[in-house]
Amino acid sequence: MEGKVLQKVTQIAYHKIPLEASKSESNRALIINALGGHLSELQNISKARDTQTMIRLLKSEEETLDVLDAGTTMRFLSAYHAVGERSVVLTGTERMQQRPIKVLGKALKQIGAEIKYLKEKGFPPLKITPLKTQKKREITVIGDVSSQFISALLMIAPQLPEGLVLKLKGKIGSVPYIEMTLNMMKLFGVSSQWTNQRIEVSPQSYKSYPYVVESDWSGASYWYAFVALAEKAKIKLLGLRQKSLQGDIVIVHIMNQLGVMSTFETDGVIIEKIPHQKSFNYDFSDCPDLAQTVAVVCGAKGIHCKMTGLESLKIKETDRIKALKKELKKFKIKLKEVEKGVFELKSKFEAKDEVIQIDTYEDHRMAMAFAPLRCVQAICIKNPEVVNKSYPSFWKHIDLVFEK
Repeated sequence: MEGKVLQKVTQIAYHKIPLEASKSESNRALIINALGGHLSELQNISKARDTQTMIRLLKSEEETLDVLDAGTTMRFLSAYHAVGERSVVLTGTERMQQRPIKVLGKALKQIGAEIKYLKEKGFPPLKITPLKTQKKREITVIGDVSSQFISALLMIAPQLPEGLVLKLKGKIGSVPYIEMTLNMMKLFGVSSQWTNQRIEVSPQSYKSYPYVVESDWSGASYWYAFVALAEKAKIKLLGLRQKSLQGDIVIVHIMNQLGVMSTFETDGVIIEKIPHQKSFNYDFSDCPDLAQTVAVVCGAKGIHCKMTGLESLKIKETDRIKALKKELKKFKIKLKEVEKGVFELKSKFEAKDEVIQIDTYEDHRMAMAFAPLRCVQAICIKNPEVVNKSYPSFWKHIDLVFEK
């Protein structure tokens, strides 16, 4: 069978997992450090392909910069080069060229940069010519399209002659990611004021700061799922902090209801099984990257689940809602939009004797969210290399934990 076959294993012996560093923190630290003149020492930078792409392109002097499939890299570099010294063309994979960037492009044009779309308007590839003079100090941005647009604008804000005031329109999605950006900017010497729907950053300079990137809470979520689905399990996840800048630390609270207890120690967190709730409702607006994992866990455990805040999943690496529906159906798990924005998950899950194949749709999170099903069902993950985008050592860690 083509792909990575994961035979059913119901018990997990105690292991320590040296998690990858946070991609979200790494990418922000790299941009902030570059804007500050590369004065800071950055440690434990992520080995994820997205972050390695960011490192490569920040050093590149070529006119055309190919971000591959790295959405964060595309968005952060678009803003970075809008306050740079040279014109660049940013492009990416076929899927990247289908992911909208119009909201960010419009904001950068309002500030004073020149943005030219080379194929379809509002989508990559795009040519960016840096601003010569700042046209506007205050701009309005839709709050629920992508927090990465907002973070990209915030990081360049102190470099602008007049600073920047961002007025966020409507519901604000992924708030913890915006807070992460502002908190990291503060560590590097830049202050900001966030009041209601208004964020203000005055003209300032980034300072040198020795930054150590935390392990990745998004990556940790898959190990929580393994523990939730195993009959018996105890794992220690290394490098995680109880006081984290990452919004996905909310997985601790979520999985406490789905059957996993967390105990923090100085070098990480120990996770082990506890009883789970029979039903679970959650708004994923602030943590959309956790939705696939939670859907799989609830489906396999027969937990009745209602999910909201999934709007941004449609413009990720794939249409994650469509992909989730299709793959969950293979296990008699039904995900249905019962009213606008409200998804209900009903499960008649039964383990089968044959190996069930999981399509991954060129999406790293589809591969990792479904991998924990091996604790209840033999599966085969197609195109397993997609995990290189965010967690390159995922399969190595799987083999370590499940080796005979």
